[in-house]
Amino acid sequence: MKRRRFLQNAGILGIAPLVSSSIPVDAESFPSSATNTRKLWVNYLEKLADPVLTALAADQLKEKMPVEARESSLVNDRAKYTHLEAFGRLLAGIAPFLQLDELNPTEKKLQDKYFKLALKGIENATNPNARDYMNWGDEGGQPLVDASFFAYALVRCPKLWRSVDGDAQKNVVACLLKTHKIKPPENNWLLFAAMIEVFFITVNEPFDLPRITYAVKRHEEWYKGDSMYGDGAEFHWDYYNSFVIHPYLSDVLKIAVVKNADFEPIQKKVLARNLRYAVIQERLIAADGTYPIIGRSITYRTGAFHHLANMALQHQLPEQIKPPQVRCALTSVINKFTTSKDLFDDNDWLRIGLYGHQPLLAESYISTGSLYLSSAILLPLGLPESDPFWSAPDEDWTAKKICNGVDLPADHAL
Repeated sequence: MKRRRFLQNAGILGIAPLVSSSIPVDAESFPSSATNTRKLWVNYLEKLADPVLTALAADQLKEKMPVEARESSLVNDRAKYTHLEAFGRLLAGIAPFLQLDELNPTEKKLQDKYFKLALKGIENATNPNARDYMNWGDEGGQPLVDASFFAYALVRCPKLWRSVDGDAQKNVVACLLKTHKIKPPENNWLLFAAMIEVFFITVNEPFDLPRITYAVKRHEEWYKGDSMYGDGAEFHWDYYNSFVIHPYLSDVLKIAVVKNADFEPIQKKVLARNLRYAVIQERLIAADGTYPIIGRSITYRTGAFHHLANMALQHQLPEQIKPPQVRCALTSVINKFTTSKDLFDDNDWLRIGLYGHQPLLAESYISTGSLYLSSAILLPLGLPESDPFWSAPDEDWTAKKICNGVDLPADHAL
């Protein structure tokens, strides 16, 4: 979709486009109405989803999606993986929106569009005879990562799985089974293997319990304190506790505990840590919507708040953080990091960077498809407009309250 057409569509929705040539919108200027704020989030979803799902449904994703990497010498290698990255990560972020029943007519129309495109996309991505058939494990280890994001999407949106026809369901299972030959390294990748197995549990397919057990056991061993896990034996100050570890570990356990009650004690510990890390994530959002630019994979942009968004979606926010202040905090992040005119190329594909186009911020494993983990911040769109997350009056988040002189209780470690 060209930029001009996006601006027209934004007008039809009755909202201002996120991307324009004007001065970027700061955190002070996001809509005061919760309804308008939701429209802004839906606008962001549309901007991310439209190019990927439209091209894939037409069996043209490999043809149309550019492959950008930090250096031109990396492009050919990342082209082996980037299409599954884009599809799996995007779908994992918008899946709750596709699952939601309570929608206004405008959102329902958009949901129907993307649901149908996603179904056709699943068929093409898993059909060996399609041009957009993806690399599910035929080459390299990277497919394990994005096959798991794809599986996570199906866990979050059971309607999608139920709507896939029988032959396509068989193709999906066959594709996910290809990842069994990939041995994950001793880090957060163990959770990618576990997520695929819990997806198999949800659809009554044979599953490998040891892959789940080992991932949970190792992450318990790597717990460092105050809600933070090491990514492997060592601690890294980055956002992988949010990108992957907390959401994955929590949702893997919710499913696995039904099959094996031995997971109950660790599940209780994980919940306590989830609550504390949600507090930390909310406090990381500064009064202007920025957050510390620390660690690898920073070009996942708004995906840095996967965990906080997931806790809001599941009504598991800690008592001291109210849903509307999380809404306002996350909206400030969306506004801050999606208003650069260089965020998308002329055909509305994401470009590497954090604020605009900044390819030097990328690691060697980052390419165009990787960037669609940005969609993870959109998980609360799986809550209806009547939910307090959307309907309650605006409330400042912690950093903004403190910077405005509000006297709040001191923060304490877990």
